[in-house]
Amino acid sequence: MITGDGTLHPRPRLTRAQWIDLNGTWQFAYDDADTGADERWQDDPGRFDREIIVPFPPESHLSGIGDTGFHPVLWYRRSFGATRTAGQRLILHFGAVDYRARVWVNGDLVATHEGGHTPFSADITASLRPDGEQIVVVRAEDQPTDVMQPRGKQDWQETPHVIWYNRTSGIWQAVWLEPVPDTYIADLQLTPDLATSTVKVEAAFNRGHRGFLELRLSMGAQTLAAQSVWVDGIALETIVAIPAAQNGVHRDDLYWTPDNPHLISVSATLRDADTRPVDSVESYFGLRSVGIANGRFLLNDRPVFVRSVLEQGYWPQSHLAAPSPEALKEEVELIRSLGFNAVRIHQKVEDPRFLYWADHLGLMVWGEMANAYQYNPLLVERQTREWLDAVRRDRSHPSIVTWVPINESWGVSDIAQRKDQKDFATSLYHLTKAIDPTRPVISNDGWEHTISDIWSIHDYTQFREQLDSRYGTADAIALTLKEMRPTRKRLLLNPADQRGQPVMLTEFGGLSRHPKSGEAWFGYATAESDEEYLAMMAQLFDAIHESTDLAGFCYTQLTDTLQETNGLCDEHRQPKLPIERLRDIIWRPSRAVPSEALDLARQKALRIGFGQVV
Repeated sequence: MITGDGTLHPRPRLTRAQWIDLNGTWQFAYDDADTGADERWQDDPGRFDREIIVPFPPESHLSGIGDTGFHPVLWYRRSFGATRTAGQRLILHFGAVDYRARVWVNGDLVATHEGGHTPFSADITASLRPDGEQIVVVRAEDQPTDVMQPRGKQDWQETPHVIWYNRTSGIWQAVWLEPVPDTYIADLQLTPDLATSTVKVEAAFNRGHRGFLELRLSMGAQTLAAQSVWVDGIALETIVAIPAAQNGVHRDDLYWTPDNPHLISVSATLRDADTRPVDSVESYFGLRSVGIANGRFLLNDRPVFVRSVLEQGYWPQSHLAAPSPEALKEEVELIRSLGFNAVRIHQKVEDPRFLYWADHLGLMVWGEMANAYQYNPLLVERQTREWLDAVRRDRSHPSIVTWVPINESWGVSDIAQRKDQKDFATSLYHLTKAIDPTRPVISNDGWEHTISDIWSIHDYTQFREQLDSRYGTADAIALTLKEMRPTRKRLLLNPADQRGQPVMLTEFGGLSRHPKSGEAWFGYATAESDEEYLAMMAQLFDAIHESTDLAGFCYTQLTDTLQETNGLCDEHRQPKLPIERLRDIIWRPSRAVPSEALDLARQKALRIGFGQVV
């Protein structure tokens, strides 16, 4: 996964030793009149009048462009050296291009893709020139005002407003080349089963193959299992037993948890009928299960209280793209240092390298889709396709413990009254389960659930007394779920669906320091001093920790993001207060806040309306 020079593979859950990084300087051009396709810019290097640093979006400072205006069509061009080798193919990979992409190599159209958060690739072998100098051209289209396009929190207005941010257009995740043999392992999914101490292996190949797939499971120097399976076709599914996991004494040494994120390495070697090696990849998985029962969230069949934080995954210098691969590791470390054991990635399908570090460092992740805003059949088609691609990409990461296809009725604003919108949310629940039946799925996070495995609620009250009255006991929670509060929306659209779902407060808090005069900001309440800020936090967290029946929380939010200045850290990832003081409140109920500060916080607690500007 990590090369000898310390570079993390851009697809770290399925790796080969050899790959070529294509990030860096590319030629670039805007095509505001959208004439490039008709004029065949892919064949005309003279059209590219500037340079851009890939994978940073042109709206960002790190791209070298830094233009946040409306430019719906973008063109990229670069050369690279490669030669065609007998018995070998060359695959061109894109981590993410927002939103629609066409790719040419040496003038040949090799790929088209729609979906701004999911990967795609192309076999470019047949397009390679014999002289070794190759040209790749990308046309990216990202219509800024298309609210039927899954966009998450990217603003459709030119200036960011309320809770929406500057756009991330074009290439924003890694681009790389991967040499592979003529027949190769195209996909490898690993699904553990704690009840049987096994892992299901699903392998897919680029073409039909007759031979063997050899699997070796290990942890450190210890081999846990080895198995060879006959292959006859383009895919196979097999079950590998892990004998060491059948010994109850040693299970905790094998199981994945946030406190002990044990990972099992997997080597998969494809062989021909005479057992000669054809292809080999490396992967890993975590031996763990996720479930719900009796109002509790279960990890490895044990109740776990979810302490989560909302993560926008936005950087001021690079937008949705991380400023560096190292920044993704540092983000996971920051979240853990604050006392959280989970993170809810908000309105973004995060870079696979973030998930790699969550897997390795021990952080549970809620995977969420970037939503669109205007319901119609086109939205249904776009969001369904991209969401299923995201689930397929990430379903073998042990850190992901919950799926969230829709947030706060975005794109389905009339879901309480319209059957088609209910059916859409419910279909996403079932389609997600069809691909991955092993994790809880939330149809519509925050309110208006159609069918969900976790009843998640968003509540930005700043009064401890209201949290107590709404969530302090099982009876209080039952009443809250039944009534249209706290959001004035129905929380459950199908209250008869009773399967022991846990209840979690999956957005709350949103505290800010009081803004300066004339400063644009968004938040839910403000504090005048550090002590008041801590006191206001403490009363909210105390109410949650002292509830007898809440199964977890998600605090809003990790970092300031543009005008949304309600982060525990500023936009540069610097904690606003000492980490120890924040962690003491987040990790357990705090009793270190002076009573007079708490009294002042209660008096000043105030619900602030959307889009507040001082």
